[in-house]
Amino acid sequence: MGRGEKYREIKSDEDAEFEKEYEFNVEEIEPTVSFPHTVDNTRTITEAKKMNVRIDQVYIGTCTNGRIEDLRVAAKIIDGNKVNKKTRLIVIPASRRVYIQALKEGLLEKFVEAGAAIESPGCGPCVGIHKGVLADGERVLSTQNRNFKGRMGNPNAEIYLGSPATAAATAIEGKIADPREYM
Repeated sequence: MGRGEKYREIKSDEDAEFEKEYEFNVEEIEPTVSFPHTVDNTRTITEAKKMNVRIDQVYIGTCTNGRIEDLRVAAKIIDGNKVNKKTRLIVIPASRRVYIQALKEGLLEKFVEAGAAIESPGCGPCVGIHKGVLADGERVLSTQNRNFKGRMGNPNAEIYLGSPATAAATAIEGKIADPREYM
């Protein structure tokens, strides 16, 4: 971004001592979904799938999960598939730069061919200001970072949060879906 000379790595001292250290095997960590209306109201994808939660809209994007890496993961899952007939898919790249890169890589074409609507970068459905505002009783699985009541413009809708991979799989199935089945 033209500021490389100002970059300063922030890390612990080589001889730092910590109160606790944790190690995790990421292959043992199951994807999770945040259920309405708080981010810490989570279920594993196995638990969520058993609940058979129907999703009206999937939103992939925002400034938090609309990076090129996020779009690549979602496009890989959606490629060759179609969005469920009863579900809307909205994709919004995080920035103009990401939008152009996604165009060059053919990612946006994959989303459009699957049935998604691509919107320009900027604030949108996650703050409830234009396309993507939910109707009463609708449910969305979104890659945004907050799901409090009314966040997407309607206090009578439900917001579920998941990764871009979970969102793509959910768009295909029309209900909360396990992305590992598509990877």
